[in-house]
Amino acid sequence: MNIYHHILEFKKLTNAIVTIGTFDGVHYGHQKIIKRLCELAKMSGGESVILTFFPHPRMIIDPENQGLKMINTIKEKAEILADLGVDHLIITPFTRDFSNLSAGDYIKNILVDTIGTKQLIVGYDHRFGKDRQGGMMELETYSKVYDFSIEEIPEQDINDVAVSSTKIRTALLAGDVSLAASYLGYHFSINGPVIKGDKIGRTIGFPTANIFVEETYKLIPSDGIYAVTIEMSSELTYKGMAYIGQRPTINGMTRNIEVNIFDFNQEIYGQTIKMNFLKFLRHDVKFTGLAALKEQLHQDKLNTLDFFNQSQQPT
Repeated sequence: MNIYHHILEFKKLTNAIVTIGTFDGVHYGHQKIIKRLCELAKMSGGESVILTFFPHPRMIIDPENQGLKMINTIKEKAEILADLGVDHLIITPFTRDFSNLSAGDYIKNILVDTIGTKQLIVGYDHRFGKDRQGGMMELETYSKVYDFSIEEIPEQDINDVAVSSTKIRTALLAGDVSLAASYLGYHFSINGPVIKGDKIGRTIGFPTANIFVEETYKLIPSDGIYAVTIEMSSELTYKGMAYIGQRPTINGMTRNIEVNIFDFNQEIYGQTIKMNFLKFLRHDVKFTGLAALKEQLHQDKLNTLDFFNQSQQPT
């Protein structure tokens, strides 16, 4: 998949099959649109193009609301879209000037003159242009002027999936990573380099790798203990249990993301790892001391191993 970090980097195509959206999470509803996009591109001998935006339009249009967190980082989103078979991904900066483009200018300048759109696939009630004034009526009008076709994914088809990015964010903020995975079609993950911690885990027999998430807009699930898998750059996958929280037992002051990797004792400082969240095990609590914490961590590990053993049982 070719990736462009600005619309101006893109070279106009002769037969572009296009869809537009933020696609945060690239969940089942999004995947329905994207699979149709790739299908139409193959049928017509064209090339599939996704136009997405960064930062999220809501961050620019409503700058006072900085609480919006994204399910995927831009890199994570690109990897998922590449796996779905998309040919071109345009990640264009969403600015005030861009948001002020009229519906007509948006269609002519972006979709037609820059991308070369011949077919456009949109979800139901797709809105665009200044103040979201553009919709299907405008698309149908301009499609006749600029000779491109439109396909709208019906509301029923999307609602049949019964999923939205908002539902997924809500599930993750409640720690329900299993529900989130059922909406996404894959396990929610966190990626980041391993940084040095205070090594308290080692003193009680549970050494952890501390993960630094550079992207401040990335959503972090609810505090607690999770069963996870860990993917290394060496393409090896390990099982483990992750902790998110402020470590109240030792009066921690910052929110940490740590993982105890089972059957693993290598130094991996600086290495980027991917942590997939499979199941929420328990909430974060304050213990009377390190001895009580150690006892609970033993139980957490047993519960995590039991989860993995059950997951491997034939159904």
